[in-house]
Amino acid sequence: MKFRIKTAIYAALCLACCLVLPGCDQKVEKKADTVADMSGYLSFLDSEPVLVDPQRISEKYTVVLNVFDRLVEEKEVDGHNRLVPSLADSWEMSPDGLVYVFRLHPGVTFSNGSALTAEDVGFTLQRMITHPDSQTRNRSLVMNIQGAEEFRNGKTDKLAGFKILDDHTFTITLTYPCVTFLEWLTTPGASILDKETTLKAGNAFGQTPETTIGTGPFVLTEWKRQKGILMKANPKHWAGPPKCDGLNMQFYAESSPLRQMFLNGELDILDLDKMGIDAEYFIRGDIYRQNLIRGHRVGISYIALNQSVPPLQDVRVRKALQLALDRRALLHAAISNRGILENGIFPRGLKGNNPALPEIPFDPEKAKQLLQESGYGNGFDLTIGYPASTAQRVKEMLQLTVAMWKKVGVRASLLEMDNRAFLERRLKGELACYTSTWSADYNDPDNFISEFFGSRESTLSRSLCYPDQEVMKRIADARSIVDPEARIREYHQLEKKIVQDDAAWIPLYSGYHFFVVNDRVKGFHVRWNGWSSNRYADVTVKAETARGK
Repeated sequence: MKFRIKTAIYAALCLACCLVLPGCDQKVEKKADTVADMSGYLSFLDSEPVLVDPQRISEKYTVVLNVFDRLVEEKEVDGHNRLVPSLADSWEMSPDGLVYVFRLHPGVTFSNGSALTAEDVGFTLQRMITHPDSQTRNRSLVMNIQGAEEFRNGKTDKLAGFKILDDHTFTITLTYPCVTFLEWLTTPGASILDKETTLKAGNAFGQTPETTIGTGPFVLTEWKRQKGILMKANPKHWAGPPKCDGLNMQFYAESSPLRQMFLNGELDILDLDKMGIDAEYFIRGDIYRQNLIRGHRVGISYIALNQSVPPLQDVRVRKALQLALDRRALLHAAISNRGILENGIFPRGLKGNNPALPEIPFDPEKAKQLLQESGYGNGFDLTIGYPASTAQRVKEMLQLTVAMWKKVGVRASLLEMDNRAFLERRLKGELACYTSTWSADYNDPDNFISEFFGSRESTLSRSLCYPDQEVMKRIADARSIVDPEARIREYHQLEKKIVQDDAAWIPLYSGYHFFVVNDRVKGFHVRWNGWSSNRYADVTVKAETARGK
């Protein structure tokens, strides 16, 4: 309240001066409006994106989720995740699962005033197919649209599987039935773009407020590099204006005193994933217990094992590495036990999760036996790579992993790498071993198993180099299994073979995701998949309430 009192006094003094100094009234009015407007903004910290073109990024989706909309959304309804209409008011699927008819919500406009039409949807799909920088995972399912391969290769200038019936109605025809198609339409990468703006901006699209045009509840108005982004409420949003005046998205810095910033009232929402040991102050203490909001991250942390690197080609060696780890101790080291051990590919909260999957035991004696049988009884050298941006607690977990493997004779060592170098080597399939986390983009098993084991390209880019072509074919074929129960049975069998039989990777855990919110904030919910990136249209901010506890 002291800050606001001082601000009010300052504004009053300035106004008094303006009564005797002509020509300064406009500046005072602008300053007063800025203070008033910002008081109703939701303030939070997030990582700065390189750009916010939905088709060219694979993380840091906060701007995309709030400035753009998708045809369909995934929301939690009555405790269950469900597909709900968004830009598409309705859709129908043909009995053979190949043809979808979509009808757009009438009267939708982009933030520049242009009307949303079926032509914008067609352009969005075509751009994703042909843009050289589109993320592979954003493109994979859209390539199932009839004629996509020919369109991508320049053999035709029209996408055969997309037909416009009128300004608000269109059809999409697939080459084969794909039960994950609607789920894919909920992903950030499937955000609908304005054709005219996007074409005009070219590769600059999504790099400035002027080149970032969507239909979403907020409009990107300011982007100060290394400082923050402002998004103003869109009063003409087709679903009604958002419940707060705007979003003040400040960027993380290594030196940011996160805890103190929240206590000072500089932040309305604080993501405790970024807090390290300081998170304990909020989670274990009594003061902020009523302000804690918890979600379950629908994702999995894992250790990748590269089967193209000796001696990891030997399944006995890979199983020994699995058995030598006390994964519960790793769970405690990395996230203070705030999570669940996972034993396969599909984490808790994801469709297709198999709670009956046998737990991978901690059995160092069996691990030693398997190494002896494989001819590596005297151990071997193994390098675990990790990017420089890795969180400190994950580094500590890796140090513990090294110590556990050392006890069975494996001479593991850690190698910190520049972030870009790490990614480049991973994409080329050159990392022998590393740890990472994968979170759900859409709620279907395909989103996990295809990304890591669904094709030679995907398993190479993850530095897994899994060689079983028959498994890859089964994964691709599973997309077309219309019977839900039969499809889940097939995924369970594939999961068992890949993780339990082939020991292709080491599943670790899924975690809980905690946020702490200011008293003036109401209606905040963690996104269904537990991401740090959230959509804030339903969050209410009481501008007249002082920040802080």
